[in-house]
Amino acid sequence: MHFVPQFTDGQAFSHALGKIVCVGRNYSDHAKELNNPIPTEPLLFIKPATSAVNLTETLAPPFSRGSVHYEVELALLIGETLTQASSDQAERAIVGIGLALDLTLRDKQSQLKEKGHPWEVAKAFDGACPLSAFLPLSRVPNWNALAFSLEINGEERQHGEGSDMLFPVPILVAEMSHHFTLQPGDVILTGTPAGVGELPRGAELRLSLTGGLEVTTRVIE
Repeated sequence: MHFVPQFTDGQAFSHALGKIVCVGRNYSDHAKELNNPIPTEPLLFIKPATSAVNLTETLAPPFSRGSVHYEVELALLIGETLTQASSDQAERAIVGIGLALDLTLRDKQSQLKEKGHPWEVAKAFDGACPLSAFLPLSRVPNWNALAFSLEINGEERQHGEGSDMLFPVPILVAEMSHHFTLQPGDVILTGTPAGVGELPRGAELRLSLTGGLEVTTRVIE
């Protein structure tokens, strides 16, 4: 079943889910914890729409393929076409804000990186992008004031703030539009803060975002 973007009031978005454009290493502490260099420009990659699943449903990642890591991220829903956009244009095109998990087959990713190969096998598999509903944006928020977190079995594992992003939201989305045309229904993942780790089987996850968004889910045993 295809993921359908919807808002927290239950209203479905008027466009189908498109591509999911992601940025790696947008928080310096996360780059450091994986012994990666801090980038001087956004490190971009794409997950297909088929990787998206509803975050509120039980998560069933492919544990048989190796270690699965969690990465909580702020997710943005795009509402209009953007090509070669300015930061102001990019900001105005964001119609919703939510939460996502960028699930990663970490062993596989490490093997691919060592060989200089693309990451898609480790990042774009079916179910690799659990997504929440989106808080509708009637106005541009204060991106720096946004905070989000992930708890696993009641213990906070990750906490991120917009003010800590290496590439702030308007600049990031505009930069993406200079490489790929963004269309209504596309989703942007804005990077993960420090604290990533292996996703435990049977765990209960709680994700929260300032503004009142809170999601709980479970992982298969």
